[in-house]
Amino acid sequence: MATLLDQLKTMTVVVADTGDLNSMKQFAPRDATTNPSLITAAAQMSDYAPIVHAGVDKAKELKRGRGKEETIKAAIDLLAVEFGARILEIVPGRVSTEVDARLSLDTQGTILKAREIINLYEDRGIPRSRILIKIASTWEGIQAAAQLEKEGIHCNLTLLFGLHQAIACAEAKVTLISPFVGRILDWYLKSTGRASYPPPEDPGVVSVTRIYNYYKKFGHKTEVMGASFRNIGEITELAGCDLLTISPKLLGELSKEGTLTRKLDPAAVAGMNIEHIAMDEATFRKMHEQDRMANDKLAEGIEGFTKALVQLEEMIAKML
Repeated sequence: MATLLDQLKTMTVVVADTGDLNSMKQFAPRDATTNPSLITAAAQMSDYAPIVHAGVDKAKELKRGRGKEETIKAAIDLLAVEFGARILEIVPGRVSTEVDARLSLDTQGTILKAREIINLYEDRGIPRSRILIKIASTWEGIQAAAQLEKEGIHCNLTLLFGLHQAIACAEAKVTLISPFVGRILDWYLKSTGRASYPPPEDPGVVSVTRIYNYYKKFGHKTEVMGASFRNIGEITELAGCDLLTISPKLLGELSKEGTLTRKLDPAAVAGMNIEHIAMDEATFRKMHEQDRMANDKLAEGIEGFTKALVQLEEMIAKML
């Protein structure tokens, strides 16, 4: 009998949610996604010390005489691209590289940073078709992504918790969204006092299923990539989703034999009665304000990504 992971790969693109190159070699995902916390964790592993030192040394060379702060920022970008380039030697598809979370409310700043990251990849001979620029799903971030997509820079809109964010992303024609399944569950467990939910009733699973069905019903081309899983029950309930990004721990749990049933399927959506929602900035902000979970988790996520980035900056500062 095939493993759950092997069966999942026949209906969903499996993405590695890690900066650990050895895990990618083990589980053979098509794509990979990283963020500052994953890179910080990988950077602290002895196996990757040469990569970190190479990135810092190159930043020092490029920014000689420019000051410590500018050198650190350059080192962060070079390190992200260095890990991304190594990842692309392993995975056949794409890697997601994140824009500074402190730019989440700055449309123009996000656009400029995304262009810088793409230029660093292209300087290494890596085409932009293999890169997804990871941006928080704020209104400002979505507008930045809309412009970047017009330039052929593909985007992964992250920290996505509500249907309003998903619709705005689809209408902006972004390449991919990453709704955070586990973080939605976390919020509901805390707010209700419940200890658990059965997998089909998991609020994160319900949210991603709703987004997937909305996209397929109205023909949106934006891909849905479930992310931030807490258990394999959430993953198996979303079998058939366009992509799922999964941690090495859960990939390991899926590497056991069993039977996996497809749960999400475009063919099943046609007969569903789903209301179309016209999205503009006023509607987005109203829906976001009314969705306490999405409001809380987006703000918390930006704060968390920022904290991870600051930690990475402090680590590089010590090396300098």
